[in-house]
Amino acid sequence: MTDTPLPADLPRIGVHQLPNRVILAPMAGVTDRPFRQQCRELGAGLVVSEMVTSDKRLWNTVKSRTRMNHAGEPGPRAVQIAGGDAAMLAEAAALNAEMGAEIIDINMGCPAKKVCNKAAGSALMRDEKLVGEILDAVVRAVDVPVTLKMRTGWCEETRNAIAIARMAENAGIQALSVHGRTRQQKYTGEAEYDTIAAVKAAVSIPVFANGDIDSGEKARHVLDYTGADAVMIGRAAQGNPWIFREINHYLATGQVACGPSDAERALVMRTHLEALYEFYGDYMGTRIARKHVGWYLATREDGSELKRHFNPLEEPEQQRQFLTRLFGEPEGIARTETQGSHAA
Repeated sequence: MTDTPLPADLPRIGVHQLPNRVILAPMAGVTDRPFRQQCRELGAGLVVSEMVTSDKRLWNTVKSRTRMNHAGEPGPRAVQIAGGDAAMLAEAAALNAEMGAEIIDINMGCPAKKVCNKAAGSALMRDEKLVGEILDAVVRAVDVPVTLKMRTGWCEETRNAIAIARMAENAGIQALSVHGRTRQQKYTGEAEYDTIAAVKAAVSIPVFANGDIDSGEKARHVLDYTGADAVMIGRAAQGNPWIFREINHYLATGQVACGPSDAERALVMRTHLEALYEFYGDYMGTRIARKHVGWYLATREDGSELKRHFNPLEEPEQQRQFLTRLFGEPEGIARTETQGSHAA
């Protein structure tokens, strides 16, 4: 951290002023603590947890315990909650705030069928009365800032992001993240930014633009086109945590930053693997590493062939040796010896 004052025009979420305009989106199965820490170190101004169910009866599962583990993370710690019952969401928000969450984010953007089938995620946008009840209940339940992540609507014929954005501001929501697609679109087609621009024009709270932002040039275009206060990066960060540094550089200078060297790429991948082993333990860590390493390798022409060799590996040492064959002997990494799962 630095004592240099931050520019006054950077976005704020309640009492928290962000250090830049680039945010890591919450992604189930992706934005666990090791990945959040990786992205923060490489320039993300804010990172948001994987969504946590509002049903506290499920919090004793391994999945929920790992999702709620923020030990050692710098603030502000942002936790996303998901559900369809206002009282349950309010209780979940309060309990997470007691456990150290400094920002509570409400999920009304997830398009996954298993979430929408429970009248949660983006399915909530079909019921504006329920949306209002949830927003009011969660904001009243906590003293920390509450934010909302949503889509442009349920489908093309029911784009209601502007109406919900106004409801959110009136309820005391401190910032909005808007993915430029309807739920029906999921992740297909191209994100549209006209609705995000309209939302920004309709409210006075910060608005974060999300969807298909994969470079500094695209981030600059989206910020200028929508008037949004920041960009939120999701899928483009998978296997490419350097995107935060690159976007920050472009926004500051108008110049495209050099990509990571092979040496830095190797160091980041090795550090990420060690963090996974430490966080999940050897058994789960090696399995979760497969998807992250797959994303890292996807940028290479021989990525598919390399993944075919990496995925069957069962032990941390085998995965370490794979990276040694790929990049050479490691330099500058402190290896953590795991003693079983630290998340259980």
